[in-house]
Amino acid sequence: MNAPKKSHPALIIMRRELAAYFASPIAYIVMGLFLIVSGVFFFMTFFLANRAELRDFFSLLPITLSFFIPALTMRMLAEEKRSGSIETLLTLPVTALDVTMGKFLAAFVSGAALLVPSLAYVVTCVIFGAPDAGPIVGGYVGTLFLIAAFSAIGLFATSLTKNQIVAFFIACPICLAFSLLGGFLVFLPAWLVNICSYFSAYSHFVSISRGIIDTRDLLYFVSLTALFLALTVEILKGGSRK
Repeated sequence: MNAPKKSHPALIIMRRELAAYFASPIAYIVMGLFLIVSGVFFFMTFFLANRAELRDFFSLLPITLSFFIPALTMRMLAEEKRSGSIETLLTLPVTALDVTMGKFLAAFVSGAALLVPSLAYVVTCVIFGAPDAGPIVGGYVGTLFLIAAFSAIGLFATSLTKNQIVAFFIACPICLAFSLLGGFLVFLPAWLVNICSYFSAYSHFVSISRGIIDTRDLLYFVSLTALFLALTVEILKGGSRK
């Protein structure tokens, strides 16, 4: 008989992180808060503006996720550093890349889980209106790319410190900067506004959420995610050499 195939170390780390996360009340508190905040945005549009659509819900997600994703990631490496278990982990037959990818995948899955209850908003729109499927699908696709990028930023922040709160306050402003960049710079020359808009996660997210899948927008999110994951790997490598 063939020996059972061993799982990749990154997948083992991901499963461990997800099991610990969903076994704690924090996961459900965060999901509940996200549902309340996003629900307010949706029902304000639905009842006050009398529009059965998700445009306002998606348009505010970059700012909303700038707080919630750092809250999900802030403990992932900071707690390992505080307890000293990160040194033990890195002495096992795993690489800094394995640890980074395992933590990142856990953060991404946890972030994506926040969106599951929001599918009720889609059902509500379909029952009481006739929304265009393109922007809805594009909105969720764009949100998944946004969650991936913010998860990488959050992981980078938590790799810098042993304190979870400090990790949150590092990641949150970075995510907000990418969300707001280009939105409040109308007083600058047009060419500079265009440059800032290119680096703005919000502008690329809005493009995808309109149902227009442009490879330039996808490449932006993939590059942003890869950049912060690479920085995290280098920080972990530096820590393991000390």
